[in-house]
Amino acid sequence: MVDALRALDAELGDKPYLAGEAFGFADLAVVPFAAWLPGYARLGEFRLEEVCPRLAAWAERCGERESVAKNVHPPDKVWEFITYLKDKYGDK
Repeated sequence: MVDALRALDAELGDKPYLAGEAFGFADLAVVPFAAWLPGYARLGEFRLEEVCPRLAAWAERCGERESVAKNVHPPDKVWEFITYLKDKYGDK
């Protein structure tokens, strides 16, 4: 998982969004997973800001957009769902 996150981090480079200067279709396709990033980091026992600083900044930037904030679950709710799944199915 960390390798995939690092690939996204590298793809961002110095751009604020995946395809350049403006929020676009690439961001729209990936942004639903942004709420899962803190959970991935917590489960993987790493700090997203240290491992993938550009991706962490991108997720923050996207989360500040009204359209994203209204339509993507907050990370704490995603964490509740992750722990529910872990409790129900274990670490299989």
